[in-house]
Amino acid sequence: MDSFSVSGHIVDVLNRTIYDGTVIVEGNKISEIRKEEVPSYAPYIMPGFTDSHIHIESTLLTPEHYAALAVSKGVVAVVSDPHEIANVTGLEGVNFMIENGKKVHFHFYFGASPCVPCTGFETAGAKLDSKDIGELLKRDEIYGVAEFMNAFGVINGDKECMAKLDAARKAGKPVDGHAPGLTGSALARYAAHGISSDHECANLEEGKERIANGMLVQIRQGSAAEDYDTLAPLLADNRGKVMFCSDDKYPNELLEGYLDQMVAQSVEKGYPMWNVLEAACVTPVQHYKLKHGLLRKGDNADFILVDNLHDFNVLESWIDGAKVFAGGKIVEKNFVKDPTPTTVFPNKFAAQKIKVEDLRVPCTGSRLKVITARDLSLRTGVEFVTPKVEDGCVVSDVENDVLKIVVYNRYEKAKPQVAFIKGFQLKCGAMGSTISHDSHNIVAIGATDQDIVNVINILIEYKGGLLIADGMSVSGLALPVAGLMSPLDGEVVAKKYAALRLMAQSQGCPFNAPFMTMAFMSLPVIPELKITDKGLFDVNKFAFTDLME
Repeated sequence: MDSFSVSGHIVDVLNRTIYDGTVIVEGNKISEIRKEEVPSYAPYIMPGFTDSHIHIESTLLTPEHYAALAVSKGVVAVVSDPHEIANVTGLEGVNFMIENGKKVHFHFYFGASPCVPCTGFETAGAKLDSKDIGELLKRDEIYGVAEFMNAFGVINGDKECMAKLDAARKAGKPVDGHAPGLTGSALARYAAHGISSDHECANLEEGKERIANGMLVQIRQGSAAEDYDTLAPLLADNRGKVMFCSDDKYPNELLEGYLDQMVAQSVEKGYPMWNVLEAACVTPVQHYKLKHGLLRKGDNADFILVDNLHDFNVLESWIDGAKVFAGGKIVEKNFVKDPTPTTVFPNKFAAQKIKVEDLRVPCTGSRLKVITARDLSLRTGVEFVTPKVEDGCVVSDVENDVLKIVVYNRYEKAKPQVAFIKGFQLKCGAMGSTISHDSHNIVAIGATDQDIVNVINILIEYKGGLLIADGMSVSGLALPVAGLMSPLDGEVVAKKYAALRLMAQSQGCPFNAPFMTMAFMSLPVIPELKITDKGLFDVNKFAFTDLME
């Protein structure tokens, strides 16, 4: 059995103390931590970070390539909900994520996704019922039930919802929540059914109310939703009740900063360092009963080396006793367990190409109901405007930022659904994607019908991807893995995505993450007005609504 040692300033987060010492590792376990003097310039040795909630699919990367970026930021483990790929290909997709993750040294904990499909108001590519959830929960790779988005089903005692919750209780595994805007007695009933966490708090009071109801709050810093500034004050005095998460994060932003950035930012703002490190390193492990180490004798040898406790610059990452990141790069011989390239990917795509005529919207009223999108938010508003009409049909009104948004069923023959949206401010062209939460039908927004049609039809040829057209040319990133992920290296995908984002912004879109924001315009569980492949949807009323009045 191989044995080695690493010396430095030991950051004992569990006991809230720092001392000089040497970590002795035998195989993949810590056999001893010996107190002994080390030079003042020695690195700090501490438990690695754990992202308490992410959809790896939203990084546009397969698990193996996501992990390569994560370890460079000191993240050694992730609690991941695979419901994006599950909504496309069901259990086949979940199995793909699990098996692909086994190709590298990294701790993946996947959840059993209870909302596949998310609701009955959209078309998904698969369905996971309570029997499927029960079978998944028997697997060691499954940490528990992932975000339970059907909050009203839980509150109202829906039979299938209750069966899924019962399966979690029998398995002794936790259930994650997802309840934007839920408060008062409704929240209390939701939590009473065993919902243990929530990453959808819109304000500090919602966070405090969840903690009061026995739930943990996940402070989210994602690409399209940044709640850190709002919720960070919870770090001050809620030990063991707060965790960090990213939820949805594009690869270029993973490279710019991940949980390491959240930790450094929190310490800089003056929040107690030990509370911050508990949220980043300890609380997820204890809450989800995860198996990776916390820098104790007998633990898995999972730890990171940082240069200081202000910036938390990651020097090395160790997983299962293997140095997987050092010197600013991945240590391939230690990180990769199975170098065999994956060549077969799950996907489901039956959509047929469309024509401009398919997007016509006859004018039937004097007021047009418009979705209003916001930067760095998954929530939308609603606005009534006077429609721009040509030849008896409502068209995009570029001057007033009223653009067509189209959602098109990619799983079966159907008619494209058309609505209108404000906020994207495209002056020309169109953008489209097969990432549209959570059923991942085709979504596109554009200044002209022809550009929208061009984007949608090329996405169909790709069988999934991100695209942007400027009226003359089209640029894109193919996503052959379920229409959600690329099999390419993370840095390559990050560069390609960053270029597409810049194109969208150069065409007028002011959003930090244009594609991510667009992806959530079809999610009918986050208020206020959304569009699915079945039509315009009023989330507050939980019912379809007319486009015009």
